[in-house]
Parts: sequence; C-alpha cells; structure tokens
Amino acid sequence: MAGRVKGKVAFITGAARGQGRSHAVRLAQEGADIIAIDLCENIATAHYPLAVEADLAETARLVEKLGRRVVTRKADVRERSQLAAAVHDGIAELGRLDIVVANAGIAPLGSDVPPEGFLDAVGVNLVGVINTVEAAYPHLGAGASVICTGSSAGLMQGSVDSPENGPGGFGYSHSKRAVTRFVHDLARQLGPRYIRVNAVHPTNCDTDMLQNKPMYRLFRPDLDNPGREDAEEAFRSTQSIPVPYVEPEDISNAVLFLASDESRYVTGLQMKVDAGAVLSRSTSGAPD
Repeated sequence: MAGRVKGKVAFITGAARGQGRSHAVRLAQEGADIIAIDLCENIATAHYPLAVEADLAETARLVEKLGRRVVTRKADVRERSQLAAAVHDGIAELGRLDIVVANAGIAPLGSDVPPEGFLDAVGVNLVGVINTVEAAYPHLGAGASVICTGSSAGLMQGSVDSPENGPGGFGYSHSKRAVTRFVHDLARQLGPRYIRVNAVHPTNCDTDMLQNKPMYRLFRPDLDNPGREDAEEAFRSTQSIPVPYVEPEDISNAVLFLASDESRYVTGLQMKVDAGAVLSRSTSGAPD
C-alpha cells in the first residue's frame, strides 16, 4: 500500500456514497483512517433519493477492506452539535485529526421546488461546510489540511440559477460561489498556524446528484421525460474536453493531493477538476 497520507485521520462529510465515499476509499488506500458521516435521510426539497444507512455501512466496509480503521456516524451537517459529537467520537477512537473534507451537498433543482429549497441548498452546501470546519478546527494542528467541495457552477454566472431551476438552483449557485470566498478568506486566517484551506470544484460528476430526473430536465428542457441517454450529449456539451462527466475518482485524486504533504505550501487554491467547463463561460469574479 502506498502511503501519501499514512498515519493521518480524515473527517469526511457526505461519505455514504458518491464523491464522499470515493474520497474515503482513496485516502484509505494511501494510509489514512476515516471518520465518515452522512445524513442518511432524504431532504424533501431534493427531488431525488439521498443516501441511506446501508450506503454508509458499505463505505465503512470498503475502508476496512483496505486495512484501515473507520468510525461512522449519522449526522446532519446543518447541525453543528452533531458534527462536533461525531468528531469527538472519531478522535476518541482514532486518536487525532489531520484532514477535513467538507463534501456533503445537495442539488434541489426544479421549478416545482418550494422557496425553502433555497434555504436547504444553502444550509447543506454552505452552512454545512462552515459547520464542518468549525467542528474540526479545535482539533487541527500544524500541517492539517481543510478541503471544501465547491462546484464549477460556483465559478460561472448563470449556471443553474435561472427561474426554471427553481429556488434550489439559486441556492445551489449562491452556496457554491460563497464557498470560494470562504476558502479564500479562511486560508488567510489559518495560514499563520500552518493549516491549509483549499477548494475542489468539480464539473458534472457521475454520481446520484447528476444521474437523476431533475438534473436530466435541467439539461434537456426540450423533452417531457428525458432519461440518462437523452442528457448524455447535453452533459458533454458543457465541457471543453468533450466528456459528459468526470468520475468520483478524478475528484478524489485532487483531494488526495491537497490532503498530502505534497501540497504542504498550497493554500487558498480554487482547484478546478472540470474538463474545461469554466473556460468558455464568464466567471463570477471569484478569487483564483
């Protein structure tokens, strides 16, 4: 086994499936032990199924199969006390905390989403990131790495914030744009403590957040009931490199770099893993 994060402990939110599970497995492959949390419940304004407890158990199984230790907890990133309790339990068992991956997110898209969809998107995607960092911060020392999941949508104007995508689309874009500024400004504050703060911004990623009916309708509004194959070509058209989406492992490799000592002097970075999605779109003026 390679050891780019050997002996370190990573706290990962949204770890039950998708990018979060991929990050847990990739970091475990490189020697890290994992504190994995997920809501494991649906959110009403997100009109696609979210992860369940069996998914989180499968993440734990995959980590343990690699010979690494894992602590799992069911927790809501919108509730800071639940995150603090999960961090406390994880450190009690694993002994330390070195890496934070604030990954949990939702995309409550659709014109039928009620106004609280805006608040749910912001609550999970932005407040959840801040809560995750705040819960972990007292346990971080010199050399720690904080990695926040943004989105290429947060670096482009008008990506999903249009009336047909509903309040949740506006909430998604708002939250992802705010993550870029949060990372930029927090990196300045924590740099003197030798704690790095960076963001990873994926484009379309082949997870349940992308592969669902509301997302297909977003990309193919010309069809009454679009499916995956219908959306595939539209997905492809959004990237300069003509792929429909990237894989979770592509994002995890970026997370691994930012978690490892290879990036020990990298902080405040807005790292795009977007197949060139942002290149042909006007940016929001977010910091580089």
